[in-house]
Amino acid sequence: MGAYILRRLLLVIPTLLGVMIINFALVQFVPGGPIEQIIAQLEGEGDVFEGVTGGGSETFESNTESSYIGARGLPEEFLKELEREFGFDKPPVERFLNMMWNYIRFDFGDSYFRSISVRDLVIEKMPVSITLGLWSTLIAYLVSIPLGIRKAVKDGSRFDSITSSVIIVAYAIPGFLFAILLIVVLAGGSYWQIFPLRGLTSTNWDSLPLWGKITDYLWHIALPVLASLPAAFATLTLLTKNSFLDEIRKHYVVTARAKGLSENKVLYGHVFRNAMLIVIAGFPGLFLGVLFGSSLLIELIFSLDGLGRLGFEAAVARDYPVVFGTLFFFGLIGLLVGILSDLMYVFVDPRIDFEGRGS
Repeated sequence: MGAYILRRLLLVIPTLLGVMIINFALVQFVPGGPIEQIIAQLEGEGDVFEGVTGGGSETFESNTESSYIGARGLPEEFLKELEREFGFDKPPVERFLNMMWNYIRFDFGDSYFRSISVRDLVIEKMPVSITLGLWSTLIAYLVSIPLGIRKAVKDGSRFDSITSSVIIVAYAIPGFLFAILLIVVLAGGSYWQIFPLRGLTSTNWDSLPLWGKITDYLWHIALPVLASLPAAFATLTLLTKNSFLDEIRKHYVVTARAKGLSENKVLYGHVFRNAMLIVIAGFPGLFLGVLFGSSLLIELIFSLDGLGRLGFEAAVARDYPVVFGTLFFFGLIGLLVGILSDLMYVFVDPRIDFEGRGS
C-alpha cells in the first residue's frame, strides 16, 4: 500500500502543475486586470468592464498612447510603477515560475486589494465554508443511509415509490431557489420570521454563555445548511439503496438466510459492511463537493462571508494572488482527498489491494 500511496502522491505534482498552467494561460487573455481595476477606480468609473466593453469612442481615442484602456491623464511613470508593484513588468513565463516557486513553499503572497496575506484570508473565511460542508454532509449521511436501506428492503413498495418521487423532486430544485423559498417562508420574507437572515452568529454572541452560543450558532446555520442538503441528500440516498440492492441479491445473502439468520442479522451483520463500502469511502469527496460546489450561491443569499464568496469577489476584482492561491490550495486538497478516498476503501474493506491492481 505504501508504494501505491507514493505513486499517487507523485502524480499530484504534474496534475496540479497542469491545472495551474492552464488557468494561468487563460488569465493572460482575460480583459481587465488588476491595473485596469485601479485605473477605473481612480477615474471614477467604478467598474473596469465599462472601459473594456467600450465606454464610448472618446475613451478609446484618448488612450492611443497607453496600453491600458481607461488610463486618461495618468502619468506613464505611475502606470509603470503599478506594473512593477504587481509584477507585470516581467514576462509571463517568469511570473509563473516565480509564483509556483512561492506556492511550493506555501507562500501565496498578499491580496492586491485587501492588505492581507492570502493564507490569512483563506483561514479567516474557512470556518463558514467548513460549517456548511461539514454539517450538510453529516446530516445527509445520518438521514440518507437509513432511508436508503429502508428503500432497498422495501424495493418496489409504495413507500419506495413515494420516497423516490420526493427525492427526485428535491434533486431537481436548484439550491439557490430552495434557499430563497426558505427565506420567504421562515426568515421574514412573507410569512414567519423564525430564523435570522444573515451571518453565523448574533451581534451579542461574545457576551452569551456557552449554551447560548451553541444555540445561537445552530439557530443561524439552520437555513443555510438546509438549503445545501437536497442535492447531496438525493444522491446519497439512491447510492445507498442501489448498493444494498446489489448486495442483497448475492449468493452469500441467500446462504445466510437459509441458515436461519434473522433479517436484521443478515442485513446489518453481512450486507451492511459490503454495501456501505462505496458510501463510506465517498465521504471525503462528498464533503469536498458540498464545501466548494454549492457554497457560493448559499453564501451570497444568506450573506455569509466564506470561501465561495471570496473566490467570486477575487475573480471579479482580478485579485490574482487570491485567485491563484486558492486555486492551488483547493486543487491540492482535492487531489489529496482523492487519495484519502482510496485509503477509506481499504479501511472499510481490507481485502481491497490497490498495489496488486497497479502491478
